[in-house]
Amino acid sequence: MVGSLGAPVTAGVYNVYTGELAGTTTPTAAQLGLELPRFCAECGRRMIVQIRPDGWWARCSRHGQVDSSELETRR
Repeated sequence: MVGSLGAPVTAGVYNVYTGELAGTTTPTAAQLGLELPRFCAECGRRMIVQIRPDGWWARCSRHGQVDSSELETRR
């Protein structure tokens, strides 16, 4: 079950790749789509990330889980 879909990885206060405040530089690997989100955009906590052959999921202890396959269907 996915909580607020995309909440941990959508625009928020924190950079999902570095955990720093939003507005900081996004790493080159992330810009190329090679890096997964590792920090929650809402609270900056480190997320649990599981990589699968067909995608990934990331879970914030406070804001729920998001799955890459569900993000693709929203585009």
